[in-house]
Amino acid sequence: MTADAGLASWLRLTLAPGLGPAKIRELLTRYGLPEQVLSAPRRELAAMLPPSALEAVASSALDDAVERALTWRKGAGCSIVTLGDADYPNRLLEIPDPPSLLYIRGHPEYLNQASLAIVGSRNATAQGTRNAERFARAFSDAGLTIVSGLALGIDGAAHRGALDGRGSTVAVLGTGIDVVYPARHAELAEKIAARGALVSEFPLHTQPAAGHFPRRNRLISGLTLGCLVVEAALESGSLITARAALEQGREVFAIPGSIHSPLSKGCHALIKTGAKLVESADDVLSELAAQLPRRPATHAATSVQNPDTIQDPPLLKLMGDDPVDLEALRARTGWPPERIAAELLQLELAGRVETLAGGLFQRLH
Repeated sequence: MTADAGLASWLRLTLAPGLGPAKIRELLTRYGLPEQVLSAPRRELAAMLPPSALEAVASSALDDAVERALTWRKGAGCSIVTLGDADYPNRLLEIPDPPSLLYIRGHPEYLNQASLAIVGSRNATAQGTRNAERFARAFSDAGLTIVSGLALGIDGAAHRGALDGRGSTVAVLGTGIDVVYPARHAELAEKIAARGALVSEFPLHTQPAAGHFPRRNRLISGLTLGCLVVEAALESGSLITARAALEQGREVFAIPGSIHSPLSKGCHALIKTGAKLVESADDVLSELAAQLPRRPATHAATSVQNPDTIQDPPLLKLMGDDPVDLEALRARTGWPPERIAAELLQLELAGRVETLAGGLFQRLH
């Protein structure tokens, strides 16, 4: 049997409606390879599959989808890896529900390197975005591949930070490998494919849907040694990734934030239940040291604390770390409102202050 014929059998199983990874593994356990499943007596398969799935597996309606996938695989930088392949990601074999097949665009070898997931809010603050980029770059320089989900906010910042470092990044998609979501990350996706990898378990042309992303999240954590949550509300999908990491036996880390910020509450909840509090990249690297290919000397510059060498303007010093309004600043400084407003504008233009909803201002470290 040719390689394409063998892959076509894998594709037929994964593309058949009603056959999820668990059922496919059950069939493979009984019959061996996918081609042996497909050639099994119909009466035996009928005892294991619902009628709709049984009809779908044998239907010629799958032929076009199989052929499209085989044609896509021949494109530059495109590959399909199955559970039966030697280069299937080793860490995914450790999770309870590994996908039967992965579509990969870019460099498949990054899926088998030491890696860390960085996830967080789509509606990230400027400080959260900055933290994600800085931490990701530090971990990339330390030899870790950064894994995230290509979403807006923290995910995108983590990918960009990783690409700024010496290492690279993997984006796990909640769509087909040929669909970029959100569309504004099309350029970022191209950079990731060139230097890292895009990966999806969903068939070609699969559009974004709410149910896809929790499923995607288990792969983000499953590919990694641990998961760092940068910012997250209590209902954030990032907490789904963190819970998946815990269930998979991965390390879970969280960056604390202001007690007044809704985007810190998810991180604080994780820390209360055992996640490791992170203030610098070394807090993570020291926990993963035994599993890393090499150990960096130091990454203290990525601390969420201000470096001592930075001289802060007086107003910035008086703002503190929590969101603050104009009245509080007026009481602390004794300055007239117009002076405070003018200095806040200068600090915001310099990237040192962020304006929040409700007339609040947040210092950016």
